Amino acid sequence: MNAAVLHPVIALLCGTAILIWPRILNYIVAAYLILVGVTGIIARAA
Repeated sequence: MNAAVLHPVIALLCGTAILIWPRILNYIVAAYLILVGVTGIIARAA
């Protein structure tokens, strides 16, 4: 899946989860930042 498609989908899922479970905000932000970092590294390495 292309990073241009992956990032908005992840953001939408995270935003929805934050609305439903506000306590999970820290974990969602951390997971999102890790995924963005990993996809950025992979995209530059390929």
